[in-house]
Amino acid sequence: MLLVVVLGLLMASLLVIGMHLGIKTSLERRQRWTRLFMRRLVAALPFEVCVTGKLPSTPMLWVGNHVSWTDIPLLGMLAPMSFLSKAEVRHWPLAGWLAEQAGTLFIRRGAGDGQQLRVQIGQQLVTGHPMLLFPEGTTTDGHQLRTFHGRLLAAAIDQGIAVQPVAIQYQRRGQIDSLAPFVGDDDLVSHLLRLLAQPRGQVRIHLLDPLTSHGKGRTLLALQAQRSIHQALYGTPEPPVLHRPCATAT
Repeated sequence: MLLVVVLGLLMASLLVIGMHLGIKTSLERRQRWTRLFMRRLVAALPFEVCVTGKLPSTPMLWVGNHVSWTDIPLLGMLAPMSFLSKAEVRHWPLAGWLAEQAGTLFIRRGAGDGQQLRVQIGQQLVTGHPMLLFPEGTTTDGHQLRTFHGRLLAAAIDQGIAVQPVAIQYQRRGQIDSLAPFVGDDDLVSHLLRLLAQPRGQVRIHLLDPLTSHGKGRTLLALQAQRSIHQALYGTPEPPVLHRPCATAT
């Protein structure tokens, strides 16, 4: 883990020196460097990783279920890409700065800037830069999916870009891993130390069939992605919502 931190600091130093010297680096190059860092980070984490499926041959909007901060390096090591992340990540030591250099868009809860975010995501996609986002909007304990928010997928529809669903599954001794989830008021350092203190867990990453966005509304596209990921994680497609719960009688 120390070597990973040293590598990250070295990469950050090179980028800063380059900026001070007026040397511009493309987003593609910065994403390649960030991907290298994520590969080294994943190698240092106590996980055995298995990836199934095919990497997309064209830039797509990646959408996945969200369990932990480790989702980002585990998925980010697969291909150069940008991310949509909560604003707090920007202030994480080293990782936040590297994420920003990779083109990450940071979202503030309740900021009301959905239209601007939609435009920014669309700009990344139309210029050939894949992006990863988590439509649940928060992490879960891995036992269920939360509703996927369709507004985050609207940019893919705007630009006619396909969606790449990806399911990430943490297991330990054949059961859903209770250590991997990063939920509630957990902090990064404490969570990392707990992971490192335990034997290696297993991570399965399922690259699922891409979904075309052509002619679809954002709600339908989000529902299709959610069902596909639910099928991969739990073996059965999530049943459709037929009606809303009735109000309690008084």
